[in-house]
Amino acid sequence: MAMMVPMRRNRNLLSTLMTDPFDAFFDAASAPVQKMAPTLMRTDIKETDEGYEMTIDLPGFKKDDVQAELKDGYLSITAQTQSESEEKDDKGTFVRKERFSGKCSRTFFVGEDIEDDDIKAKFEDGVLRIAVLKKQEQPKLEEKKTIAIEG
Repeated sequence: MAMMVPMRRNRNLLSTLMTDPFDAFFDAASAPVQKMAPTLMRTDIKETDEGYEMTIDLPGFKKDDVQAELKDGYLSITAQTQSESEEKDDKGTFVRKERFSGKCSRTFFVGEDIEDDDIKAKFEDGVLRIAVLKKQEQPKLEEKKTIAIEG
């Protein structure tokens, strides 16, 4: 089985480092999802003798907000949340809102030989724990070939 590898997206580190902090403050208010995206779904993957253990942080999500799907050797984790309706507050207006509302997902290649029964998942206290069993390679049986002897 191939090693579990998260799919990486192209990140432009140079543009992030060269951003003016003053502009970054006001850009964050207009596009909070883009600025917060790297901190969502932080994942640790540990290899054991039996398989792989994944720990995915999903703070603020409920169990019903999280879905896992296995298709063509890829395990996709999706979490979606809706913001609650905002109430009018006569005492002031928001200058900045950092609560996430939307959808995030990550995809991991686990191998084409992995089936649904090989994966166990548990969600507790904002942390999704997934265990993926390794498929044991079956030893090849030595085939005895007989050669015909003509006489």
